[in-house]
Amino acid sequence: MGMDNPVTPKNKHIYLLPNLLTTCGMFAGFYAILAAANGQFEHACIAVFIAALFDGVDGRVARLTGTSSEFGVQYDSLADLVSFGVAPALVMYHWALVNMKADGTMLGKIGWAAAFLYMACAALRLARFNTQVGIIDKRWFIGLNSPSSAGMMMAFVWSMNEFGWSGESLRYFALAITVSCGLLMVSRFKYTSFKGGPKEDAKNDRVPFWVILLIVAILIALFVLREKALLAVAALYALSGPAMWLYSKIVRKPVA
Repeated sequence: MGMDNPVTPKNKHIYLLPNLLTTCGMFAGFYAILAAANGQFEHACIAVFIAALFDGVDGRVARLTGTSSEFGVQYDSLADLVSFGVAPALVMYHWALVNMKADGTMLGKIGWAAAFLYMACAALRLARFNTQVGIIDKRWFIGLNSPSSAGMMMAFVWSMNEFGWSGESLRYFALAITVSCGLLMVSRFKYTSFKGGPKEDAKNDRVPFWVILLIVAILIALFVLREKALLAVAALYALSGPAMWLYSKIVRKPVA
């Protein structure tokens, strides 16, 4: 009896291109950690944003080329934990939170505990997202997604650096930002995903036209204002979840 090659399910395959892009994003997160440890905070922030670009591309490339796989999904989550969990936490720690130890041993411990809290919340957010794929309405994220949370953290560090404000002088404000971003990730607040509809089909997976116009406007602002525009966009998006929840409570109408 001849040996037949078993047919491996398509979603079990490991495809090179999308996973290479994921690896590039993870490398950017790793570089951000090294840059922060060496005091190069602007480079660290830029590296995290580069990781976010790769994170936005790898999934789309996988879907466009028909190379989506379960391996890719899990690998992407692990890479996201490095780029949007570990890296932002350590960048913020080296920039500001480490200086809290100058105010006392207990406050120093609170500083690194806040960094760990952020990282743990990012891991919990990613795990929850993986278990909800195909279950929840794809128009919404439940809790602030980890790339947006990391963007808020890094835009804050980058902007304050450009304004000439040190992490040491802003250490308590940085503590509040770190804890808030972490808790928003594991919250039940709804955030728009900027996707068209709840059904799993190509038509509803398209990005609405108004979102394209918004992206163009943001890109123009980024070209002119750079980190200041990033901070404004990240802050508005982070606050949109609590704002929609509060609005639904006031008008007594749940967010769709």
